[in-house]
Amino acid sequence: MALKVSAEEQRWLGPADRGLTTDGSVQSIALQSSPTTLAIDEAGRLWFTLGPSNAIGRVDPDGTDYAEFATPTAQSQPRIISYGADGAMWFSAHGTGQMGRIAPNGAISEFALSSPNSQPRAIALGADGNVWIGMFAAGRVAKITPAGRITEFDLPTADSGPRALAAGPDGNVWFSEFKTNKVGRITPAGVVTEFPMPRPNSGPGDITTGPDGNLWLVELGGVMDGIAVDGNRVARVTPTGEITEFPIPSAGGTPINIAAGPDGNVWYTKGAAIGRVTMRGEITEFPLPPGQAPARATGISAGSDRQPPNRLVNRLYIADPANNRLLFLTFD
Repeated sequence: MALKVSAEEQRWLGPADRGLTTDGSVQSIALQSSPTTLAIDEAGRLWFTLGPSNAIGRVDPDGTDYAEFATPTAQSQPRIISYGADGAMWFSAHGTGQMGRIAPNGAISEFALSSPNSQPRAIALGADGNVWIGMFAAGRVAKITPAGRITEFDLPTADSGPRALAAGPDGNVWFSEFKTNKVGRITPAGVVTEFPMPRPNSGPGDITTGPDGNLWLVELGGVMDGIAVDGNRVARVTPTGEITEFPIPSAGGTPINIAAGPDGNVWYTKGAAIGRVTMRGEITEFPLPPGQAPARATGISAGSDRQPPNRLVNRLYIADPANNRLLFLTFD
């Protein structure tokens, strides 16, 4: 990946944009706190969770108009953020068992799930216009309407640990069951089907819809949430539940998040690197530049957060909490 400075500003991609490639430059936006995950709103602004600070951040793509908004409930530990059908941003409050909604002006509303200990993690905007939620500790999947009405669904396998979820190309929501080594599919009406992973203890984690109409997920490595897993792979899941795994070339560590990129590939974060995965499963990893500390990539997004990739910008953003910054690659 040759380094050069891009003159391309952030823009939304149109139907005519095909065959985009990265120019190779890694640029950064300085923040005041440590970001966890990020998402892009309709106006192109960046929103990010600040878990350790119990706040949500916002910044323009040129690094201006920076703001942080504290959550009303202390120790909320916001985890994942997503664009909502109502034009607001929605986020999971992992520490307090709530869902949060933040308006464009920064006003926050909170909505309680059935248990403060349910540990909501990944969220995604579904095809039905609701935001769907994985309740890791409660073993449930839930949906919340734009008005804040919550419906929770028990899963066939108890204590399955739904860790991440994504809106699928089939109009359903797909999710990883970390504790029981499965991938699940839930219809808008709440009908659930489960598919076992090919290997035991593979650690299914973050999931997204790829440009090829399949679901793509990362398999975690090491010890996560007290469970030893043998992952360090990327997996492709067809809408019929057929799963194919692809080993990540770098040993050790664990991939964290995965997202569709502007170039027709999917990308993941792993330690001080990001990985690019073609639709054939070919993987290439690229090191990120250090800041005051080595990079530690977590969230990743080009716009379609765990959704079919139909609203993307020409940048791929990466959250680096170790250096209080957002990094980005530009695609021409």
